[in-house]
Amino acid sequence: MALVFSSAFRKPGLFVPFLNAVRGMSSSGGPTPPFTTLSVSRPVDTITHVEICRPEKRNAMNKAFWLEMVDCFNQIAEDSECRVVVFSGAGKLFTSGIDLMGMASDILQPEGDDTARISWNVRRIIAKYQETFSVIEKCPKPVIVAVHGACIGGGVDLITACDIRLCTQDAWFQVKEVDIGLAADVGTLQRLPRVIGSRSLVNELAFTARKLYADEAKSCGLVSRVFPDKETMMAGALEMAGEIASKSPVAVQGTKVNLIYSRDHSVPDALNYINTWNMSMLQTQDLMKSAQAAMEKKNLKEIIFSKL
Repeated sequence: MALVFSSAFRKPGLFVPFLNAVRGMSSSGGPTPPFTTLSVSRPVDTITHVEICRPEKRNAMNKAFWLEMVDCFNQIAEDSECRVVVFSGAGKLFTSGIDLMGMASDILQPEGDDTARISWNVRRIIAKYQETFSVIEKCPKPVIVAVHGACIGGGVDLITACDIRLCTQDAWFQVKEVDIGLAADVGTLQRLPRVIGSRSLVNELAFTARKLYADEAKSCGLVSRVFPDKETMMAGALEMAGEIASKSPVAVQGTKVNLIYSRDHSVPDALNYINTWNMSMLQTQDLMKSAQAAMEKKNLKEIIFSKL
């Protein structure tokens, strides 16, 4: 399955008015074939915009979504044109979380002849769903997620796998799983404690399922910026993506890989890893180009870096 970008979203070069690009992004008119739940576009040549596109269902995550996310991000990871991803939701809110009606058969009626076989199949199903968001983290391109309105349940699992989180003033977040009788199992309980500094706050949110509003999300570190509305936020996300895309992809993607490795390993192990990484990655023309640009006081957006 290959990504197909609508020509309506292709605008040459990084130097585009971000608000104009946002207006183009918001007029997708539905999912991008072959996907049925995702709209994929290129507001700028080096930036890919992925949008959950089920607004009539409040962007609920149905069976197709869980599979299409893996296909989409595996392809983005291999796309040498793309340097940054912006992820958002269509319609009035980011996502209402898992589509309980659409997923009921997998969750409530797993296959198997006995307890052992049923359990084995449930484990396999959960592992498949976990990959839906882990694939974002595994993608070497930085992923900026832009949240407006509600971000419930699986939405929190999704955003904690992203690299940069932005939201609107009306956004709110909810770890909803305890309210439907289960422990969150596709990433929130593992990633949220590493995102938010306060373990007590993480426990409170996970045990009570209370809503976390934008200002508190900013103060605790769940998001790094809060915008007055969705259009302003998307323009800000594109501007940030453009800044990242203007830099060496060798440097940016190497930085993401090492940030994630460092999060999950000791400082000595992470130092050894970056040592081994850079013994080859320092042998790039990008280093000389960036240094020369700095000496000549040039903007990096004027420098052409090879695809990666």
